[in-house]
Amino acid sequence: MKDYDFYIVPTPIGNLKDITLRAIETLKSVDLIACEDMRVTQKLLNHFEIDTKCISYHKFNEKERVNKFIEILNSGQKIALVSDAGTPLFCDPGSILVEELRKHDFKITALPGANAVATFLSQNARDSEDFYFAGFLPKSKSQIQNIITKYKNTNIVFYESPNRLINTLEIINETRPNAKVSVGRELTKVFEEIISDTTENTIEYFKNNILKGEIVAMIFKDNTENNATDFDEEIKKLKNKNFGAKEISIILSELYNVSKNEIYKRVLDI
Repeated sequence: MKDYDFYIVPTPIGNLKDITLRAIETLKSVDLIACEDMRVTQKLLNHFEIDTKCISYHKFNEKERVNKFIEILNSGQKIALVSDAGTPLFCDPGSILVEELRKHDFKITALPGANAVATFLSQNARDSEDFYFAGFLPKSKSQIQNIITKYKNTNIVFYESPNRLINTLEIINETRPNAKVSVGRELTKVFEEIISDTTENTIEYFKNNILKGEIVAMIFKDNTENNATDFDEEIKKLKNKNFGAKEISIILSELYNVSKNEIYKRVLDI
């Protein structure tokens, strides 16, 4: 097995059995584990009888820890990075550290494993594979509206907190009243639940049910079949200027944030 200096290790998002054998092996073999909350990580380590020493690494000390980690790696020791749950660098600290380590030519690898977005999407049937991951949505109403309007032709996936979910759904309902949404909470846990319905019905459901746990949600893309002809004239204009199908699909995809594949098929049909 190839030897690395730095390992990015996913941890379970709920069910501890979802950890991989390689993740356990890696966490046991490294010299140090960098983690967000040492109390959370220690529970996981205790469960799998891993006695590797931990060091805190979170969004408030990211920059100041970088030199420390470089010093440790230069001494020949190995480090694993974990987040409280899921895959590091997905709305979790790690980007600053990984960027600096690559500048210093350290050997880095990432293990596959638990991820809330992938787990959620695998339970949601969609007409296309493209999606825009927004992470945690911004706090202001106008910023949220900008995102859900700009990406109306793409599935929008985002994280949300229980105390903000209904407010966010109401903004979506106001901005795109015909949108369909899906909300997943407590994924892989005992009370896992995924609700896919109109935004209005989803709001009513969660107003009448206790809302707890980590949440991943999606706004389904608008049905582009109904407005596909909107692009016909522009496709014809670009064709008349001798642009090829691939070029046209790239141009219109960038301009209107529509799937390149959908535009490409439309070009071939005209």
